[in-house]
Order: sequence, then structure tokens, then C-alpha cells
Amino acid sequence: MEQRKITIVTSTRADWGLLRPLAAALRSRNDVVLSIIATNMHLDPAYGYTVSEIEADGFRVDARVPMTTEAVAKAFGDEADVNFASDDTAAAGSAPDSAMHTVEATAVGMAGVARAFARLRPDMVIILGDRYEMLAVATAATIMRLPIVHIAGGEISEGAFDDSIRHAITKLSALHLTATEQYRQRVISMGEDPSRVVNTGAIGVYNLLKETPMSKAELEESIGLPIDRRTLLVTLHPATMDDAPASRRILALTQALDVFPDSRVIFTYPNNDPDGRIIIREIEAYVARNPHRCVAIPSLGWKRYLSALRYVGAVVGNSSSGIVEVPSTGIPTVDIGIRQRGRMASESVIHCGPDATSIIPAIREALSGQGQQRARRAENPYAKPDTLQIMVEAIMASDPATLRSKRFIDHF
Repeated sequence: MEQRKITIVTSTRADWGLLRPLAAALRSRNDVVLSIIATNMHLDPAYGYTVSEIEADGFRVDARVPMTTEAVAKAFGDEADVNFASDDTAAAGSAPDSAMHTVEATAVGMAGVARAFARLRPDMVIILGDRYEMLAVATAATIMRLPIVHIAGGEISEGAFDDSIRHAITKLSALHLTATEQYRQRVISMGEDPSRVVNTGAIGVYNLLKETPMSKAELEESIGLPIDRRTLLVTLHPATMDDAPASRRILALTQALDVFPDSRVIFTYPNNDPDGRIIIREIEAYVARNPHRCVAIPSLGWKRYLSALRYVGAVVGNSSSGIVEVPSTGIPTVDIGIRQRGRMASESVIHCGPDATSIIPAIREALSGQGQQRARRAENPYAKPDTLQIMVEAIMASDPATLRSKRFIDHF
């Protein structure tokens, strides 16, 4: 039996949580040799060094491609941009948050991934989403003529530069696994071959519905905070296309949270996008002022995160998970600001502006009886019962040799 060599590249706690069941399904096949490349946040101690979560799940990490401050400094030496802060309130030394640093880290990541590809020699590469390091991965794979399977193309998030990166990755990819039919049609409209664009549903929703959650007591012991239906799970990422500084956005959120002193708050860290550490600094300060009702956890991990969704009252912030996965748990999402603007959203999602005067009534609505009832009955447009099976079948039915060449398909 001829075996197909497939490489999955993962860079964050979030995408590994989504990719893990797909990795397990592919690894279980006799006709697949699976390899895993871990990069970026997985290898950064400041974000929990979550490569250990991959190994704890029983997978071997075949290549590690660091994109940390140290890796950038090693690559660029004295020319590394380690003294530029992009926020007007940033303190000296907040270099890892600069846009220039992100560009340099992307360059380091591209070179490292290319070396890993040269050693692993995969027949195809699977990547998910829209982050800058995945553009580096897709660029390296394209130049090395490795067919790319892209998960979650066709989506819109106008408030982040991820939006442009996602569409760029679409044009570099050969097989597209989209989360809804609308997103499938959008990918096709970009000149992609309809036979290579498959509506699979969102893998995160599938995983959530299949995962057995921790008990409430186990979760509370793990995070060190009691949880009830007034507890808020909060994740605020930098909205990288926002003209206002990240410090203003996180301060507005914490001011809003002050209005709900009876609500406990579980903060998770943002991604390491530009200005991410500025948000972390303000989160840590807020938790220090409110230790009786708040905790900050760099990475909950997929198991604890999905478990928390079963017991908290609402999710607050601007994470894509609040739009895609959370509606399937029957709780509301408060979606703040512009970061996720343009995504399809369930009736359970409450959109609001990024200022405290907009966030406060949105949280109040989410915790209200009406908001909770609406979330329980809302349908999730990203849900499909057989997402994983569709993904595996689409990947294995595609011949890597034919995927290496693409034609732009005019649809007019």
C-alpha cells in the first residue's frame, strides 16, 4: 500500500485544539504517514509553551520552528527591531509587540518551516486559518511545490490584518475545506476550482460536541476560581486594523467589567499579535486588583476551554471562537469591536462597540434571562454532524500530484 506523507503545521493553542482530532484520524490510517510541525506561540514560554500539550495528546512533534524574540535576535542580530513599541502608552522593552518584530518573526518562521519541509518531504501540507505565521508556511510550501490544504478559508474578519492574510493563503492553497456554504461560494468566487472547495462545517464545533467536558469541580480546582452562570470567560485580542491603541480597548473592557462585581472573570491571554503584551499587562493588573473574583490563564488548553463553555454564563471579547464554536454551547457571546466584523454569526452573538458604554449593556443583555434564553434556542450556522469524516475523505480523495498545479477559474 502506497502511503501518503501529510504534514500538519500548528502555531497556537487554538489551532491545535481544532486540528487534534483531524491529526488523530489521519494518523490512524494505514495509508498515511503523519508529521507535525510546531511553531510560534507553541514554543514561547510567555504563552504557556503549549507544544507540551501536543505531546500530552500523544503526538510526536517532528519539527520545532521558534519565532520568539530570541529567535528573531539570533537571525537578525543588532538589526532586530527590539526597541520599537507600536502603542502610544507602551513602556520601553515592549519590543515583542511591534509590527516590525512580527514581520521579522514571520521571516524567521518561513525559513525554519522551509528547512523542516526539506527534511520531512511531505506530499501535502495542512494549515488552518489566517495568522501571519501561516502565511509564512503557505509561502514556503508554494515555493517548494507542496500542495496546501487550507481549513477555514472564505471567512471575513475586517478588523484584523488576518483578513487579507486568509485570502492570500486561499490563493496559495489547492484544496479548501470551508466552514459554511457561504464561505465555500466566496472561495470559489476568488477563482478556485469548485471541485476543490468543500463545505465541511467548522471543525471546532464538531470537536466541541464530541468532547467530554471536565466536571465543574475539576475545572474549578484546575483554574482556582468558583464558576457559576454569572461567570464571564474573557479573551480580547488586538484588533490589528483598529486605529485606536490596544491599551484603550482593554481599559474600556475592564471598566465595563467593574460594573459587574458579582461576576467572576476568567481571562485568557491574547495571541502574540502586535500589542498583545500590552493587553496582557492590563489583564494582569486588573486581576491583581480583583484577586477574589478574577484569574488570568495564558492558555486554558482545548479541554479546559471547552469545559468552561459548559459552565460559564457568557463569553466576552473578540475571539473567533465566540462566533464559531460558542453558539453550540447555548450561551451568549459578547463580540466587541471590529475584529470579527463580517463573519456569519448566530442569533446568540451580541455585537457591540469597543467603548465601555457599549460593552456594559451588551454584557447585561448576555447575562439577562432573555439573553440566556435566546442563546439556548439559537442555531449555529457553522455546525455539521459529520465534519471530521468529510475532511478526511476530501483530503484522501485528492491526488497530491494533481494539486500541484492550479488554474484560475473565471466564474462569469
